[in-house]
Amino acid sequence: MNKVLVSKLSPQEQISVLSKTGEERPSFAQKMKETGLFPLKPKELEILQINVGYMCNQQCVHCHVDASPYRKEITSKEVLEHCLRVVDETSVNTVDLTGGAPEMNPHFEWLLEELSKREVEIIVRSNLTILVEGKFKSYPELFKKHGVTVISSLPCYTEANTDKQRGDGVFNKSIKALQRLNELGYGKEEGLPLHLVFNPGGPAVAPNQQKLEQDYKVRLKEDFDIEFNNLYTITNLPIARYLEYLLNIDRYEDYMMLLAQSFNPVAAGEVMCRNTISVDWNGDLYDCDFNQMLKLPVAVNASKNIRDFDSAELNERSIVLNNHCFGCTAGEGSSCQGSLI
Repeated sequence: MNKVLVSKLSPQEQISVLSKTGEERPSFAQKMKETGLFPLKPKELEILQINVGYMCNQQCVHCHVDASPYRKEITSKEVLEHCLRVVDETSVNTVDLTGGAPEMNPHFEWLLEELSKREVEIIVRSNLTILVEGKFKSYPELFKKHGVTVISSLPCYTEANTDKQRGDGVFNKSIKALQRLNELGYGKEEGLPLHLVFNPGGPAVAPNQQKLEQDYKVRLKEDFDIEFNNLYTITNLPIARYLEYLLNIDRYEDYMMLLAQSFNPVAAGEVMCRNTISVDWNGDLYDCDFNQMLKLPVAVNASKNIRDFDSAELNERSIVLNNHCFGCTAGEGSSCQGSLI
């Protein structure tokens, strides 16, 4: 295991850094006003994204969740039962399970069983390496049993670049996990989707998704006989460990200027916070998981926690914005489902 990576900046300190702008770089709110999208309002709720805990078997340098094996925040069964109630009572058609490593939640298998009884797509965001460790080696079969959509991070199709971003040995473990998923039909058979996620290794906007996907498919097939469905390109947002990385290499202002100059008004209208609600390990509600990490809760009076979920109030809210949102609107746009245009 690499050295312990812990964000030194508190959410309040991160917000203070992000909130500063200058004459050359307007605020995100100003850009949204120019495009007629301020205040930003939600559309119909489609995705309930549940962060089931910050514990992870890895500690990647770009991780906006600041996840690691040392985090103790784990979602309780009681909170998950409230999430199921919301699924039953709303228009939610997708439940997106994330972490940390969501597989490490002690109620994970129970939750998959419960979700499979409902007419929703179940997404599990797996880091892959956990699927070749200990009891989790059987989880690919569990995913297939419940028809889970697997979305996994693989920041490059080469060992050196992947291990640089995610830790020594991660690439080879990821390849082994992908091969096992392929053996079970993932990425090959209908109803067993396998998608990969690319994050830039340095301070850059995510490249063209379609072109990079073709490169991934050729290299992974030729080198490892691996197949998958789609590649999602996601721009790194300047929060948590990635914000500290930018500050440490003195590239924060350059990166923020790049994101601001790459602002795409078409992508701005399609940002994921418009059809998604993010739930943290304690049941608190956020417009997205990036706001969750910055402790910027939904702007409502009563419905601040899944226990008090009120669709009418949440549908009328204004989405909370700050300058980190430039990451979602740069270039082709960026979301948990990849590019926006």
